[in-house]
Amino acid sequence: MTVTKQDLLAWVDADRDVLVEFLQAFIRCRSPNPPGDTLECAKHVRDFLEAKALDYEVIAPNEIMPNIVSTFEGGAPGRHLALNGHMDVFPVEDAAAWTQDPWGGALVDGKIYGRGAADMKCGTTASIFTYAYLHRIRAQLRGQLSLVVVSDEETFGPWGARYLAEHRPEVFGDCCLNGEPSGISTVRFGEKGPLWLEFHVSTRGGHGAYPHLSPSATRIASSLIADLAELEGIPVPDLGNLESAITSAAETIDAEYGSGAAAVIRKVTVNPGLVTGGIKVNMIAAECRVEVDVRVPNGLSEKEILARVDEIIARHPGVSYRVLLSEEPAWTPPDAEMIDHVRQNAREIAGIEPAPIISLGATDARLWRYKGLPAIVYGPAPRGMGSMDEHVPVDEFIHVVKCHLLSAFDYLSR
Repeated sequence: MTVTKQDLLAWVDADRDVLVEFLQAFIRCRSPNPPGDTLECAKHVRDFLEAKALDYEVIAPNEIMPNIVSTFEGGAPGRHLALNGHMDVFPVEDAAAWTQDPWGGALVDGKIYGRGAADMKCGTTASIFTYAYLHRIRAQLRGQLSLVVVSDEETFGPWGARYLAEHRPEVFGDCCLNGEPSGISTVRFGEKGPLWLEFHVSTRGGHGAYPHLSPSATRIASSLIADLAELEGIPVPDLGNLESAITSAAETIDAEYGSGAAAVIRKVTVNPGLVTGGIKVNMIAAECRVEVDVRVPNGLSEKEILARVDEIIARHPGVSYRVLLSEEPAWTPPDAEMIDHVRQNAREIAGIEPAPIISLGATDARLWRYKGLPAIVYGPAPRGMGSMDEHVPVDEFIHVVKCHLLSAFDYLSR
């Protein structure tokens, strides 16, 4: 008997409690990165796959950061879709500031709380269950489906999807569907590129009562930080249909990500996230280190940003810098097939018309785009992401699962 999309939706509805319990248990598997140990999470995923008799491979170039990959063949030749999600999460800075245990996975007033609830154990759960449901009807599908559950995403490290991109490119397939936070009223087809810079300021230093004898490294750093704001004025090239998509979705973008979000998608942003300097209040600081997170919009590159950085530090004697991380911005055409599937299914499931947008933050989806492969992100809203009381409403979680399932089904049915 041929399984229909309505049958698939009925499977999800019947498993609602199973899905909630899986996500709650997933959140209880602590996986902050750093340090990045995802062994407990990986066991949770492996136990599920084994219970469903789904073969998988563990690829662990770093033994505490395993990646889990599983692939099945459909009943006829076709394209290869990859479902990608990660297991590591942001650390919890102050658990006492949460109203719920950040590692408890509590269900309160229809919302599941905990670090990783939105980023991205909701989306990874959607990938895992989508894979399991479609495996049941594999003979009805065309092509291949891969489940690519990785570690080490939060620090852009080499042990997760980047390792697979270099050493196991066959698992990337022809297209990627990813469940990172997007907000269910938007679907992300691209992202800005993170450029992390470390500045070092060095002076002679001295006694705080004798500022005439040496410049202060911390004062130089303060002036440097102010001048780095000039990067935000770098003109960004017009990219045609990308601009049209962002302009038409501006109101929705602000609603999902906060007022002003649409304006910064197409701008360079500068965040001096870490400043350390000096050793004593009555001493002139001889050393200061500043780590800056620059987000590069589509159409610009590291080379263009660094040329301006060089001009700025030339005005500040005693300053040197190095690049800690550079990931170029990337995007998939906003009329890509998978975007159409996601939008149509969101509309049919819940009357939602997700607007195609560029992401403010980076995801592993960029690695597919670097290979020229379409990669689409659709997941819950980033409520409390990297902050406190991170959570996902159950209804939104179930919507994401359904939308991923139907969109993957559509892609593998053609």
